[in-house]
Amino acid sequence: MSLLKKIEYSIAILQLKTVSNYQKNLDTLIEYIHKNRDRDLIVAPEVYLTGFDYENFKEASDFYYTALESLLPLITNQILVLTLINSHFNQAIVIHNKKIVHTQNKYKLFRLGDEHKYFIQGNRELIKPFTINGVKYGLLICFELRFKELWRELEDVDIIIIPAMWGKSRRVHLEVLARALAIMNQCFVVVANSANIDMAKSSLITSPWGKIIKNNRLKLITKTIDLKEVTKVRRLVSMR
Repeated sequence: MSLLKKIEYSIAILQLKTVSNYQKNLDTLIEYIHKNRDRDLIVAPEVYLTGFDYENFKEASDFYYTALESLLPLITNQILVLTLINSHFNQAIVIHNKKIVHTQNKYKLFRLGDEHKYFIQGNRELIKPFTINGVKYGLLICFELRFKELWRELEDVDIIIIPAMWGKSRRVHLEVLARALAIMNQCFVVVANSANIDMAKSSLITSPWGKIIKNNRLKLITKTIDLKEVTKVRRLVSMR
């Protein structure tokens, strides 16, 4: 059970397009970090800095070190979540207090997007809760949202974070699955999805009661949530 030391909790979701210039994407991310210093959590879309740039895969992987060199010194009290290409892994990185406090390699690769041809499958055992300042988190990467067996790995967390690059044709699936996960696990679910032309957008925050906050017209979605809602819903529904 989490301690929920911080009740009022401010979230910034970045709903951005990835351009071909990696450094430009990084500069944009840094700009949004500076503009959201008062937020507790900032989440970027899946592989936002490079995209799935298979034609330049080595360069995309090498940019991992450039990105971290710039990002680590910037993140102090807040939390930044993003995924980067690290060698042959699609790796989720959680940064807090100028350190990487959690990493998680994508376990369920999206075969329709040829991810299995370029990435090594991550370890399912790394899909597990982690705690920062009394708040208990879980993390899934895009396609992993579809697998209910992974939902069970993240029971009893307060917030599930999902960086995504989810296709436009499956927008309804993203929204329904995120909402169902929030209701099933009785927690907040935060999705940061790409705004690329073929992507669904639909970045959102879903409450444990299934209430959704989203806006496909915005590049930045912000919301302050009340983490006490997790406890209230669990007591009401499950009598925990």
